[in-house]
Amino acid sequence: MSEPEDPDFHIEAVGPTELYDPVLRIELKRALVWLGTAVAFALVGYLAQPILLIVGGIVVASMLDGGARLLGRVMPGPRGLRLAIVVLAVTAFLLWTIFRMGSELTAQASSLQEVVLTQVDAAGTYARSLGFGFSPDDLMGFANQAFSSIGPVTAAVTSFVGAIAGIAMMLVLAIFFAAEPRLYEHGVAWLLPMAEREHFYGTMRKIGWTLRRLMAGRLIGMAVEGIGTWALLLAGGVPMAALLGILTGLLAFLPNIGAIVSGALIILVGFSTDTNTGLYALFVYLVVQGIDGYIIVPYVAKKAVDLAPALVLGAQILFGALFGILGLALADPIVAMMKVFLERRSVRARERAVERKTARRKRRQQEAAKTAQQDIAPDAEPGEIPAEI
Repeated sequence: MSEPEDPDFHIEAVGPTELYDPVLRIELKRALVWLGTAVAFALVGYLAQPILLIVGGIVVASMLDGGARLLGRVMPGPRGLRLAIVVLAVTAFLLWTIFRMGSELTAQASSLQEVVLTQVDAAGTYARSLGFGFSPDDLMGFANQAFSSIGPVTAAVTSFVGAIAGIAMMLVLAIFFAAEPRLYEHGVAWLLPMAEREHFYGTMRKIGWTLRRLMAGRLIGMAVEGIGTWALLLAGGVPMAALLGILTGLLAFLPNIGAIVSGALIILVGFSTDTNTGLYALFVYLVVQGIDGYIIVPYVAKKAVDLAPALVLGAQILFGALFGILGLALADPIVAMMKVFLERRSVRARERAVERKTARRKRRQQEAAKTAQQDIAPDAEPGEIPAEI
């Protein structure tokens, strides 16, 4: 008798999605690569704000790490302790500035807004008296349009609560990155092939070195511009010297554009008093920007990374239009990191070219030696030493 058939027995057959044609497989792989690239670009555009917050955390972490390294020159000890001292010192300074000068700065900020609006209106009236065909309302509309058009991607964080939350997340990320940088570095390297990890570690060290020096120079420039502007304006009797000094110092973090905005505010406030005060405010602006532009910035660029001014300004315009004030602030560090990455990639490509050339030369030498050996003893076995004649 025959055994009953197994009801679960099944023979798999070829389906319509089997791809045996090698050309079709290659084309499908290419299509998937292009599709993945398009999806990646779409995700970058959609997640631009979180990505910029992470990049900002890396930049702030480089500043905290630089402070810990600098403190280590005068106070040897555990790196975690030095980093904690730097974080506490920065936090204490910010809290002191807010609670010590908060009320005064708030009153001055309200007055500054009124002064700027008044001076813009006066400038528009004077322009109409010279025959120009626009009114003060046109100037105000142009200013409002310029500010409102910056950064459509950052519309979600334009509120005060959103801005504070974004800054808080960036600072927390910076502390985590600065506390254990090797942990995250090894985590990213784990995703790379073994042959590429040594090059990746070298690139990360170079990027960290560049960011620390770039941000150190930026902080020095901010301190010089802020303190210098406050002291000179206070000595000349210019109103709201403290607020203008703080705004100048903060705006110094934005190369090129920050200097223009802070200079416009200083000059408008100066001329709101009288002509002599306005000319003195213009003199202060030129002196402070001259020191920063001709002494501090060239020295930092020489020690850190050589970035062309037009490249930095173009990146600021592009990142500011795409990502708002956060992209404007991070344009310079992002360009510096990209420059280091491309330079290291170029070095890696040259090394590989030399390695391939050396391998080809060695292979030709081996083939020539083998051919010569066969010519001397054609009947000898491979590897056999020919008998002496």
